[in-house]
Amino acid sequence: MSEREQAKQIIDRLPEYKIGNLLLFLKGMQFDDDMEDDLYCQKLYEDYLNDPDSEKDKDYTLEECKKEWGID
Repeated sequence: MSEREQAKQIIDRLPEYKIGNLLLFLKGMQFDDDMEDDLYCQKLYEDYLNDPDSEKDKDYTLEECKKEWGID
């Protein structure tokens, strides 16, 4: 199975709420030079600041993250 096919399978299994972040990451992978990379990072930062999600600034302990990710 090719790497592209493996990536597609992973994407198909992702929950919907993670797709937006993945899309931003993939769009960032399209950039080839530092200036475009800086602009992309700035856009990500602005998107984060403007995100209305009330839980975006919620803190999580390392133990909570490890439990959620299944790496106890």
